[in-house]
Amino acid sequence: MIFGRSERGKPPVEPVTLKILVAGGFGVGKTTLVGAVSEIRPLRTEELLTEAGRPVDDTSGVEAKSTTTVAMDFGRITLREDLVLYLFGTPGQERFWFMWDELSEGALGAVVLADTRRLEDCFAAVDYFERRAIPFVVGVNCFEGSARYPEDAVRGALDLDDDVPLVLCDARDRESVKEVLVGVVQHAMTQAARRRSAVTT
Repeated sequence: MIFGRSERGKPPVEPVTLKILVAGGFGVGKTTLVGAVSEIRPLRTEELLTEAGRPVDDTSGVEAKSTTTVAMDFGRITLREDLVLYLFGTPGQERFWFMWDELSEGALGAVVLADTRRLEDCFAAVDYFERRAIPFVVGVNCFEGSARYPEDAVRGALDLDDDVPLVLCDARDRESVKEVLVGVVQHAMTQAARRRSAVTT
């Protein structure tokens, strides 16, 4: 191999790096999703839940959860030789939402993870990205034992616009998560092309 060039004689590829947020309610699987797909050891800022936090932390439906993200999760995945995604998992609890503005700076798009047992927990994330015109995909995390609902029913419950993609996923499965992330990139690129077209016409 010649220094600075590949074996095929092509110049080395400088990858495009994109920032993707992973948001949603408390205990919906954000940390799991980042960990399942990251090619580096993910950075996690989890702390144990305490008795002092019980009055403000709603653990209904996730009673077995013993830790919570207090700042962010961070991971990285190379989708192609020329495309790298940096993943930032947001804290799900309301008392940490003040950090979302900083985390969302420069983001191409987002994944809003949803749990059909607690759909109301992702309303805040959906509203946040809609208000800031950040393209997002809703990933319904299919927990074991949870009921399966038709896409139209979930879309209606979340009051999603028709152009917001909604997909079923398993936050524990690398290939499933990769499909969701590819969907975010494609959706964000489509939205950007529409905006450019609207400006030039």
